[in-house]
Amino acid sequence: MNVFYQAKMPVGKRRFRMDLIKSEHDQEAEITHAWRTYLTTGRLPKGMNMVWFEAPFLRRMARLLPRDPRCRICSYPFEGIGGRMVKLLLGLERSRLNPQMCNVCERFARKLPGGTELDTSLLFADVRGSTGMAEGMMPREFSRLIDRFYRASIRVLFQHGALVEKMIGDEVTAFFVPAFAGKIHARAAVAAARGILRATGHHEKGGPWIPVGIGVHTGTAYIGTVGEHGEVEDIAVLGDNVNIASRLAGLAGAGELLISEETRLAAELDSSNMEPRRLKLKGKEQPIDAWAITPLSKL
Repeated sequence: MNVFYQAKMPVGKRRFRMDLIKSEHDQEAEITHAWRTYLTTGRLPKGMNMVWFEAPFLRRMARLLPRDPRCRICSYPFEGIGGRMVKLLLGLERSRLNPQMCNVCERFARKLPGGTELDTSLLFADVRGSTGMAEGMMPREFSRLIDRFYRASIRVLFQHGALVEKMIGDEVTAFFVPAFAGKIHARAAVAAARGILRATGHHEKGGPWIPVGIGVHTGTAYIGTVGEHGEVEDIAVLGDNVNIASRLAGLAGAGELLISEETRLAAELDSSNMEPRRLKLKGKEQPIDAWAITPLSKL
């Protein structure tokens, strides 16, 4: 607001304006705190209203409902009579971010549009040479191959507590946060990346059924909602560290995992069985230290 104009405003209006700005700032801080707490613990901050069926004692009772599989966080079942009951009565079902969890996190995002900056591990898995493959295959055949890659990748990612941000073209993107992947989420990300390479056959003598290169980087990123207020379209991960992970994946050869030095340190991994790389990334002035890992590397 123009300072001169503000000075000419009546005192009452200035006070109302400042209270409004303060209120908006407090609300934004509260939402940021809620996101950070949820992504690090899987729960809302104390004192913040939660969905009644998410109360801790009801989570314990949910474990008595039949039957597995059930949400890793709140224990409500997905299948059987228990699964049908919670879907009908509570609207709970598998999350599209990770079907090992329910859709409470998506409800949380719609209720509190916003986000937070958080230390996270980012994984990009790219199919190598997909343009050439597409030229030599019928469109339906190529589509089935990419779909098989998606399904194999996300199965491994979900086992390691990842949240899948997107699947687009020949690429799968995921991120790992403490609430779902554990405090040492960098180690979970590396394990998931190696699992994807094995799932696509890079450890086999006959070679992979699809060539994949993967990049993993750990650092601070913004995690939050995108879309109009009240019309949340998705949960996105943004920032320079996301670009670094993407660039690492772009430089990884078929059957190769490139991790940044930040990821190696955060994952507490010994580098003796890794190949050191000094990489110049597109858009970055200074090269970065990275490490190459294969599916057969002993970590």
